[in-house]
Amino acid sequence: MALIAAVSAYFLIIVTVLVLWLAPGLRARLTDVMAVALGRQRRSAMAAASTAGQSLRQATSGPVTAGLATAHWIRRHALWLLLAALVLAGLPLASLGLRQWHRFDGFDHTLSREVNPQIAALLAGEQLVAPKPLPPALFMTPEVELALPRAATASREWALLDPDFRQRLLLSMQLMRDRHGIEVVLLEGYRSEQRQAELVALGPAVTMAGPGSSYHQVGLAADCAFLFDGKLVISEKDPRAARAYALYGDVAQSTGLVWGGAWREIKDLGHVELRRPHALKPRQRAAKLVPSAQPPTVAFHSHLTHPLS
Repeated sequence: MALIAAVSAYFLIIVTVLVLWLAPGLRARLTDVMAVALGRQRRSAMAAASTAGQSLRQATSGPVTAGLATAHWIRRHALWLLLAALVLAGLPLASLGLRQWHRFDGFDHTLSREVNPQIAALLAGEQLVAPKPLPPALFMTPEVELALPRAATASREWALLDPDFRQRLLLSMQLMRDRHGIEVVLLEGYRSEQRQAELVALGPAVTMAGPGSSYHQVGLAADCAFLFDGKLVISEKDPRAARAYALYGDVAQSTGLVWGGAWREIKDLGHVELRRPHALKPRQRAAKLVPSAQPPTVAFHSHLTHPLS
């Protein structure tokens, strides 16, 4: 509302300036009206002196007449003046209001970018091999546990990931290494429905996706972080990680993945997924048929700045 009020005031000023510029007669009359107002102040100050008061009335009789004529002119042309103001100010204000809800047809910010020819060629080429498992102790630090509850039981088995998603994720990691010298580490890939239910039970700060509602359950999602100086860094408060997440988002989207950092409201900087909407529907239907010990929860997921899945 404050923005609309400011824009309205701005255009009213513009309209006033244009009208005064295009109508010299009106400008002269308004000048006379201002002179009348100033004259009235002087007349009040000199009201005690009859001779001075008489002189002042004689001096201002002309401006008063001009002021009355101006008011009469404004009343006669009020409709045209109003239409001019609406034309000059109405269209920009309408555009400002429409901007709040207009969307281009077919646009969806959650969809992946189109894969460019070079990336497509890499995806169609030699199949990349998953890296060797990292030492378990690397995933047992307080930072990892804070971002990924029960990290020790998280699956980092590449074989459980969808083959197409696995190749896109591995290619993203390779491009991060080759282009930026940054090592990306898989925190969690496939997630069973049992583990998803356990994470939901931890409360709103952990996840908002119930069993059967996450792409992790079908091997189409992964949470990742970065390895700096032999230490796993997850928090974007670290400047190195903040820069790495931005680069990682660009690279992952270039391979056709959806990056959680591009979501509008809740950001999940380390999360990537390969969207296949129909992949979740059978699991969602099955989850509804199985009684749950926990009531439905609408919540956030853990990783970094509130992951969703």
